[in-house]
Order: sequence, then structure tokens, then C-alpha cells
Amino acid sequence: MAQVMKPKKKKSKLVAILFIEIIIILLIFAGIYVYGKMTKIQFDDSENSSVQQNEEIAIEGYRNIALFGVDSRENALKKGTHSDTIVIASINNKTKDVKLVSIYRDTYVNIPGEGYNKINSAYFKGGYSLALSTINTNFDLDVKDFVTVNFSAIVNVIDMLDGIELDITQSELKYLNGYVKELNKINGTDVPKLQAAGTQTVNGTQATAYARIRYTKGGDFKRAERQRIVIQKIFDKLKRSDISTINSIIDEMFPQVYTNLSTLEIFALAKDLFSYNIVDNTGFPFEKDAHTYNKVSYVFPINLQDNVTKLHNFMFGETAYIPTDTVQDYSSYVEGIREQ
Repeated sequence: MAQVMKPKKKKSKLVAILFIEIIIILLIFAGIYVYGKMTKIQFDDSENSSVQQNEEIAIEGYRNIALFGVDSRENALKKGTHSDTIVIASINNKTKDVKLVSIYRDTYVNIPGEGYNKINSAYFKGGYSLALSTINTNFDLDVKDFVTVNFSAIVNVIDMLDGIELDITQSELKYLNGYVKELNKINGTDVPKLQAAGTQTVNGTQATAYARIRYTKGGDFKRAERQRIVIQKIFDKLKRSDISTINSIIDEMFPQVYTNLSTLEIFALAKDLFSYNIVDNTGFPFEKDAHTYNKVSYVFPINLQDNVTKLHNFMFGETAYIPTDTVQDYSSYVEGIREQ
């Protein structure tokens, strides 16, 4: 019987806020005000024809965009860098409601042409096309669009918004302050620690530290929840910001954005910028088992096909979705490995 994996300490390093890229997409949408700045974005659709999906998958009425966050000091946004953040932003074309699904980066999946591995290695091995193909074939989705963002500007963006309001628990406080100290050392800053728990406005460094906490109850899964909270807070504040602030944020972020969305597609999305509402968010897989297999820690879906059915219910309201034969085959294989 597999043992539940305990979190392991890792060497200090900055990690992207997993899910901030949905906010970056919204910032890109705001580019309708600054057409001339769009050239700063790294556009690339050269791999579009290589993106795979399962048979008979046709999801109508929704625009699904994959959001990847990478930890790159050199602003390397293409393959060869791990996607520490993987989020699917699903936009209801009629209501403009947005749902976010964060896929745990250690999730055990079948990477087309590569075999079974952690899902975050797909981007490293094959760039956006392999990452999208992995998402589509394992979860019966039809994601064709992506945005990749380098995490390094996130602190400045939150500061440009004059911080965000978070409710810090007592159990989170010491870990948050520990990460603040680490971030100060890396960035050469002197941001103060928080003095007490409770609801308060935090700056970019403190918010990033909050989003990195993974040693409280719930571990990495709770961290993903915190990061979704950060998204909602940034989104709400961004919608109340003036054009001057949005332009400053665009100047900070655009050079660190890589996407296959064309300028026309971005503008088509931009017209509804202030109609979007993040109405729900979750982590995936829903039912999971985190433990070590062959000396590597993974997050195993417990019955992948049931998880995929629940995913389609969450994202699209499909109450009785039946996964494709491909997903059912993957599910059987993963269950066999998980139970070893």
C-alpha cells in the first residue's frame, strides 16, 4: 500500500505564483488601449498544427486557454524550461464567466511520444504543443491557445496595484515571513515581515511569499488554493484600476509574455475585459494520491476517468460525461501503477 508523501524541503528559489497568468491574460486584453505595445509580446504559432486531442472532442460555447508559469531568470519562455504553473482558464462565451482549473504539476500523465511522467515535464520536452497535447489527450479537452509568463515581474505588478488584501492565518504567518526573508535575500530588498495574522493589505513580496506556502495542513494542494485566492484578489483590483496603472503593468509584463494568440484574437477578447468574472476555481485531479514511485514523487489521479467526468461537470456543466476510450485506457494504466 502506498504511503502518502510528506513534503520535502527544497533549495531556496523563487517560484512563480501558480495561476497568476490568468491575470496576465487580462492585462494582455487591456492592450487594446496600447496597440503599439503589442509588439513586445513574444508571439509564436509555429507549433499549432502539432497540437493533438482525442477523438470526437468538440466543446462548444467555451474558450479554453492554457496558462503556463515558468521560473526563468533569463526570460526563457519556450521549451527547455519547466512549467511550474499549469492552469486552464475556461471562458463561457455567452455569460463571460471564467473558471480556473489548476493542474498539479506533479500529476502522473501520459505525455504523447514520451511515456508517463509528471505533467510539467511536457512543456520542458516539447514546448507548448506537447504541453497542450498532454492536457487534451489525458483530460478530453480541446485547448488550442496558451499564454506563458515568466514569474519574475509578479512582485512589481502587485506593488503597482498598491498591494492586495489577504486573510493570513496564524499557521501561515511564520512560513510567510520565512519566505519574505528568502525573497529579500534573492532580490536585494528589505520588505518587512508581517507582524500579526488577520486580514490586511500585503505588498508584492508578501503576496508572493503567501502563494509559496506549502508546509501547512494540505501541503502543495493548499498552496494551489492560496494561489487561486491571489488571482481573484488581483483580478478584482485590476478591474478597478485606471488606464495609467494598467499601462504601467503592461510595460512590466508584456516583454515576459509568450503566446500563440494573435493580435486580432487578443483584441477580440479585449472588448469583453470588464465583463469577465472569475466565478469558481479548483485543483485537479479532484481525487488524488500523492506518494513516491520509483524514487520519484507524483500526484496520482484516483480513477482518472472519474476525475475527467468531474472535470467536465465543473468546467462545462456536463453532468454525465463519458470519457473517451483513450482516457479510459490511461486510467486503467495509472491505477495499476498507483496501487504498486
